[in-house]
Amino acid sequence: MKRVLIVDDAAFMRMALKTILEKNGFEVVAEAENGAMGVKKYISCQPDLVTMDITMPEMDGIRALKEIKAIDPNAKVVMISALGQEPHIKEAIKLGAKYFIVKPFKEEHVIEILNKVLSA
Repeated sequence: MKRVLIVDDAAFMRMALKTILEKNGFEVVAEAENGAMGVKKYISCQPDLVTMDITMPEMDGIRALKEIKAIDPNAKVVMISALGQEPHIKEAIKLGAKYFIVKPFKEEHVIEILNKVLSA
């Protein structure tokens, strides 16, 4: 089973993603409400993939991505962000994010992208 860490400051977004993922055969091994917690949970859970919001309190998704890639250069991180975050998305891709998904998203699109990233 594909193990996923969800990092997003919005509880409803974490719940929505978790529901979509579990319905489609993924195991959500942990959730984090900011980038700092995301990095800690990445270390402790070692998921196959991370979904990462960009705009979060304490530590944003860009900084968390940098820290996770420093710990594990092979980490598979997919950024999930609202429209209007294009400069941050470009930076995230340069830093090693595998893909980005724009909110609001469709279930089929999320599953297609995550499966593509995991099989790459």
